[in-house]
Amino acid sequence: MANTTGVAATALRQFVFFDVHPVKDIHDLASSPEIFKNASEISTIVSSSAGLLAADIHGSIHILNKEFVSTTSWVAHMGGRVMHMAERKGVLVTIGEEDAVRGSLLKIWDLEKMDPRTQAPVLLRSSKVQPSNKPHPVSCFALSSTLSFLAIGLADGTVLLYRHLDQSLSSASSLTALPKTRTIHESSPEPITGLGFRELPNPTNADAKDNNLHLFIVTTNSVYLYHVSGKGSGGSSVLLDDIGCGLGCAVMDWRAEKIVLARDEAVYGYGLQGREPPYAYEGYKSSIHTHLNYVIVVSPPTTVSTSSAARKLGAQAAGGDGDASRVTVFDMENKVVGYTGMFAEGIKGVISEWGNIYILTNGGQLTRLGEKSTSAKLSMLYAKALYPLALSLAQTQHLDESYVADIHRQHGDYLYTKGDWDGAMTCYVKTIGWVKPSYVVRKFLDAQRIHNLVTYLQELHALGLANADHTTLLLNTYTKLKDVARLDSFIKTESRRSGAAESNGDLPFDLDTAIRVCRQAGYFDHASYLAKRYKRHEDYLRVMIEDAGKYGEALTYLRHLGAVAAESNLARYGRAMLDNLPEETTQLLIDLCTISGPLTVPEAEDTTPQQSSTPAVSAPSYLSYLALSRAPAAEDKVEELKADEGEDLTEPQETQPSAPTPSKEKRPSPTLYFAHFVDHPSYFVRFLESVAARRWGQSLSSLPSSLPNVSSGEDEDSEKRNQAAVWNTLLELYLDGGSPEQQDKALKILTSDSLPCDKTHALILCSSYSYTRGLVIFWEKLGMYEDVLRFWMDKHNASPSESSASTEVVQALVRYGPTHPHLYELVLRFLTSTPELLTRHQADVEKILEHIEKERTIPPLGVVQILSRNGVASVGLVKNWLMGRIKEAREEVQTDQQLINSYRLETNAKLKQVAELEDPMHAKVFSVTRCSQCSGQLDLPSVHFMCNHSYHQRCLLDHETECPLCVRQHGVIQEIRRNNERMADQHELFLADVQDNGFKAVASGFGKGLLNMTRLDDVAV
Repeated sequence: MANTTGVAATALRQFVFFDVHPVKDIHDLASSPEIFKNASEISTIVSSSAGLLAADIHGSIHILNKEFVSTTSWVAHMGGRVMHMAERKGVLVTIGEEDAVRGSLLKIWDLEKMDPRTQAPVLLRSSKVQPSNKPHPVSCFALSSTLSFLAIGLADGTVLLYRHLDQSLSSASSLTALPKTRTIHESSPEPITGLGFRELPNPTNADAKDNNLHLFIVTTNSVYLYHVSGKGSGGSSVLLDDIGCGLGCAVMDWRAEKIVLARDEAVYGYGLQGREPPYAYEGYKSSIHTHLNYVIVVSPPTTVSTSSAARKLGAQAAGGDGDASRVTVFDMENKVVGYTGMFAEGIKGVISEWGNIYILTNGGQLTRLGEKSTSAKLSMLYAKALYPLALSLAQTQHLDESYVADIHRQHGDYLYTKGDWDGAMTCYVKTIGWVKPSYVVRKFLDAQRIHNLVTYLQELHALGLANADHTTLLLNTYTKLKDVARLDSFIKTESRRSGAAESNGDLPFDLDTAIRVCRQAGYFDHASYLAKRYKRHEDYLRVMIEDAGKYGEALTYLRHLGAVAAESNLARYGRAMLDNLPEETTQLLIDLCTISGPLTVPEAEDTTPQQSSTPAVSAPSYLSYLALSRAPAAEDKVEELKADEGEDLTEPQETQPSAPTPSKEKRPSPTLYFAHFVDHPSYFVRFLESVAARRWGQSLSSLPSSLPNVSSGEDEDSEKRNQAAVWNTLLELYLDGGSPEQQDKALKILTSDSLPCDKTHALILCSSYSYTRGLVIFWEKLGMYEDVLRFWMDKHNASPSESSASTEVVQALVRYGPTHPHLYELVLRFLTSTPELLTRHQADVEKILEHIEKERTIPPLGVVQILSRNGVASVGLVKNWLMGRIKEAREEVQTDQQLINSYRLETNAKLKQVAELEDPMHAKVFSVTRCSQCSGQLDLPSVHFMCNHSYHQRCLLDHETECPLCVRQHGVIQEIRRNNERMADQHELFLADVQDNGFKAVASGFGKGLLNMTRLDDVAV
């Protein structure tokens, strides 16, 4: 359907984007290339993948290199001429005339294969173009980029279409085997002046709306569109417009998406939807060509006859007699004229090859139009402040994004200097990612332009390219402007995705910086919202406790947070929570230390086994222990939570983190939180009592018979240390309280054998608090009985008038003395230290002396020395005792003297016997009448030994030379001596014995003869 709607023509700006350079012959720099010297014989010139193709009127085709020297030439149409040429994928299609053939002849050549006989490209097909008996000349033709379709336009208005041309070329058949032609259009008597395939769009082009192949058909008066392939193909051609063009004035653009027509009044473009806005360019036009994104229009030679001035100007420009052709290079996409030039003698042809435009004049002169560099073209546009045009040019040239960003930057700088802050910021926003943000930020730090700065910073964050400084600056601008609405919007905005990468937490800003700035500006609700929304538990608690003072909400949050995260946070904020919510915080700490799993909301009833009624007082006495026993805070462990996605900023406290899945978790050590109770002793007592009862089943009301077993999930050594720390601290708190009730509790701890209280530590506490009952109990438990006696002795010395202390000494001696005899000497010294004590306890002294006499614990001389050290005890006190001791000593001396005499007589008898045995002249008389073995009457033969033992010879074994009775006795003695000899060589054992027993070991060595022993082996020798 014809598009008859009038569209206003677009005016074009003119620039000089091309430099003009004459092309000379490689061998003769004073003239044009040799092949173009006879330009009148050139029939057509086209570009190809093999090089520049030039055909002449004699039917020959030449392949030219970059120096315009013919590398290959052959006669394509014998005795005729080449009228049209087109090359695709190394296949050349020519249409020409030959003398021997009536009508036009179509030939297809393979430029990549050479005939070895003719040294010309291989001829693939040759066929006449004759749809009817009446031949008509070929006016134009078009070849698809895939070689699938070939369209030929005839002068009578007929269009022929060859389908599947590439398939027919691949099959080995005769030269005339071509697909059957189909007449797809007839417009007689209008000749066909232009054909062009609208190629399939690039598969990567997402904007393509039609993936079918179409053919544009142009006549002198109309433009048609024919559907070649795809859905709906095969119908009749559709009229697009009732405006046509002359021969050579229609060409496909560089993307092969639309056809461009050159008419006298303007230049038109047609797509699938019809005519597009035209470009105003009046004047006669002889041909139109394309070069990359440019359209080249050639105006025919004209004779200047209007005025003498105009004639002179035209003649000077043409350099000739006044006839000249104009070449105009259009950039249709950017709506600019890149070059305009006059050429004398008219234009023979325009060639687009090797990135340049070549213009061949009728006189054989070849001129190259070289496009200026992109930077040079952009500089020209910058000079005229045509930044939108520069941007369009960069997009057409497919420049890198960095070039595009630089154009936006310069455009922004230009608008900034003009005072257009909003326009400048619009440009600067488009440079994000390529221009350093500091370049833009510094320009808009003034208070008057802070709104523009907010726009830039918001976009910077939205693209995920902001750093902590940018976040700080943006939030500061919000707070200075007091724009709470935009602050809310910014904080709640989800970050954009940049490629496949995701920012941390899908945030368009630095979370730590945002929370910090909101806190500093006093926007605690926003800071807490961010912290809770993105599971920054420590930050949330810091805001709620340190800034907002919402301790109740923080406590509820901690309870829902889970044991692991609550453990580390309570170690940090437990003291502040106790100062403001002591009851609730104490209960939370109890649950945390006693429950393995989620921290449920506590029930109404009190789970504390015993509540101390003592009011809160300062407790400096146990601060030193808290500082030493407190374990370091655990590493912050953030537990995964499911935050509500639709959370409202105005009520951030309503949504709590979901409780974790119940699991068997390791309970924290209670010692982590001891220091928090320094100002809350009563709650400290409740905490310790509850933990001991609920965690280990230990309490003072029902003392366990034995220590409870530690659960398998707990470290046994660690739990034992925790139990000891809890009960040690409880004992100190009881002793510090001073009330009778607490004193009784302390006594229960000290007297219990099942509670894991450290005895040494308890002893130090009792001593520090002067708790006498506890000291005595612990000295007794530790077996320090002498310390008990000395304690009462010191107490008596402190107040001699009181008799209770000395009485306690005597009673303690009665309890401990039977098992520890050394205490009698200590008490005896004490009771005889002063006359008052001796008078008061004279009967006790006599009992002590009787016990010493009975048990022999102290020698009499020692007792005398004790009593004689001062003048307190008289001789009459111990007269009877001393007389008894002297009598016993005398009796012992007499008994010892009798033993000595008997030993001397026995020794002399033995020596005399030895002397008789050693005297060889002394005869030995044997008067034994009975056998020592069988006790029978001794008869001959008999054997007598010098030891006065006699035997029947038959009672002795063969070759037995020693007395059987004596040899056994002497064998035992010899074995003892051998053992002693072996012990004498084992010096390590002897030295170890000396270290343990001292003089006793040395004396025993002398007694056994270890130090001066004569070896049996030496005696035998």
